Amino acid sequence: MQVFVLYGLYLAGIWIQSVLDLMIPGSIIGMLLLFLLLVTKIFPLKWIQQGSRFMLAHLTLFFIPVTVGVMQFGYVFKGKGLLLIPAVLASTVLVIVISSKMLDLFMSKGLKKGSNET
Repeated sequence: MQVFVLYGLYLAGIWIQSVLDLMIPGSIIGMLLLFLLLVTKIFPLKWIQQGSRFMLAHLTLFFIPVTVGVMQFGYVFKGKGLLLIPAVLASTVLVIVISSKMLDLFMSKGLKKGSNET
């Protein structure tokens, strides 16, 4: 049931994107909707917690169609394939560094908030 709630937010994002003719993908709009609903506490975390854990546990399965799609367009990567390796490595390192810094920031704010309440 909780996965359907997440899927509903995804569909809402796609609908908003198509109605307003925005350049932002509908999936991103749906994620922003979820974020706003959680931050404003309109939408309790417990409504989607188990569903999101289920989806994260099976996340690797969602990459299979993408991988097959990329394999069908191998000719695109044939000439510049070696240039992709440093780009992928650099972007991976960048994502790891930014994610860790954001986690540190959020965790430190959470610890400060928790210590102020007690």
